[in-house]
Amino acid sequence: MKKDRIYALLFSRVYPLYIKKAEAKGRTKEEVDTVIFWLTGYDKKTLQQQINNKNDFETFFAEAPQLNPNVSKITGVICGYRVEEIEDPVIQKIRYLDKLIDELAKGKAMEKILRK
Repeated sequence: MKKDRIYALLFSRVYPLYIKKAEAKGRTKEEVDTVIFWLTGYDKKTLQQQINNKNDFETFFAEAPQLNPNVSKITGVICGYRVEEIEDPVIQKIRYLDKLIDELAKGKAMEKILRK
């Protein structure tokens, strides 16, 4: 995916896809939100503001209250790339979120997803 194209993706358009993916595997919207809150530091209100503002992913992560300090524990392959080796910080954060949603959809325990 071209850098400019991924940067232009609106979080508000991808968020329902995260929920759909999780729900298709028996998980819930609340679990998706928990993963997002853990990664970004957003809460229910500030996440909804990001959705309402139709922010792109670059803005979504730039305005995140605090990236979780355990983010470096997210490892593995997503979309053919090792997340820990992605050099572009915005794309890496997007892939971190993708990886966490994948783990959720695959039935991994929330405790493991949140790197506890």
